[in-house]
Amino acid sequence: MKSTKTRAPLAATAILLLAFFPACGGGGSKGSSKGSGSGGGGNNTQAVVVNSGPSGNYANGVFTTVNVCAPGTSNCTSVSGVLVDTGSFGLRILSSALGSLEGSLPSQTSGGNPTVECAQFVTSVLWGPVKTADVSMAGETASSVPIQVIDPSVAPVPSGCSAIGPPEEDLAHLGANGILGIGFFISDCGSACAATGSGNPGFYYSCSGSSCSVIAESVAQQVSNPVALFPSDNNGVVLQMSAVPASAASSSGSLIFGIGTQSNNGLGAAQIFAPDNNGNLKTVFKGTTYEGFLDSGSNAYFFLDSTTTGMTNCSSPNSGFYCPAATTKFSATNNSGTGGAAASTVNFSIDNADQLFMNTSNFVFPTLGGSNGTTFDWGLPFFFGRSVFVAFEQPAGSGPYWAY
Repeated sequence: MKSTKTRAPLAATAILLLAFFPACGGGGSKGSSKGSGSGGGGNNTQAVVVNSGPSGNYANGVFTTVNVCAPGTSNCTSVSGVLVDTGSFGLRILSSALGSLEGSLPSQTSGGNPTVECAQFVTSVLWGPVKTADVSMAGETASSVPIQVIDPSVAPVPSGCSAIGPPEEDLAHLGANGILGIGFFISDCGSACAATGSGNPGFYYSCSGSSCSVIAESVAQQVSNPVALFPSDNNGVVLQMSAVPASAASSSGSLIFGIGTQSNNGLGAAQIFAPDNNGNLKTVFKGTTYEGFLDSGSNAYFFLDSTTTGMTNCSSPNSGFYCPAATTKFSATNNSGTGGAAASTVNFSIDNADQLFMNTSNFVFPTLGGSNGTTFDWGLPFFFGRSVFVAFEQPAGSGPYWAY
């Protein structure tokens, strides 16, 4: 997830979830989020909205509301302002957003000590205990889901975790009340975190007081994509966003659960793009093939660098974004990461971010772009005006794949 911590000024930082899987290791991005939504449009349809978000300063992010309950009870709270992220896996909620409910959620333990996760991103981490909750959206409920509560008070962040990057432990730093990771993998780390020894990437810790040690965490106990644990409509999602012809204050959309399970989530003529073993598709730009991914959590088209694109970077504080002298049009072609026949040419435009952000009433920017090294991060602007399918890995679905 590539995120922006503030609305104005905006500062883009690469935040890619480092997930590990036996065959497919995926990553995604996290982008600035916008506002909360409530369920609507059917028993498998959840409203989402792009606006300034719970921090009041988030640009180009998509938010929804998630209902969290103590397992098997009616002791619940609705958490608004949760970032919808197709580039990560699992539900993570700020302790402050859960309030008193946090104390009613059963804690996962290892050797009698709390199990705490260091959710690893490229330039930051989320630190907090793993707890169990019932998670509901629209007409769907997943029971006894492992979630992460973002709460540094459980134990000091160990050096092995903080070395990755600073913790985003409150609303001011995260810009959202939580993250709903609905990428195509079920657990957030997979078999790598279930292993012992040097191959374990160190997501999960057992903490006694201020002392924390990396542990092997079984796949079933890892923080998991709650949609994959629904009793039905659990094989994937469709993120359906309204078209946005120009910058605006807000925009709406729908998160539809299931693929081909109801009349509102059929694939139709959508093209399928399977990921390669690194969880990426292939994007051809100016005759060169790059790795790419579709990530609603990123708040811009983040692609390549100024040398390759011919655009200049903005100066501080917007240095992560592009500031071309005039609107610049591009074209790139997406192909399956596995070399399948699917191909889709995407035409998009990039405007000067400094000029876009001058209107402080707007939080939706369909022409926002920034640099991203040597990859294509198709962030939220790509989703505007499209229905993007995310098919989960087996056994939940027939994926992993994207389709649009």
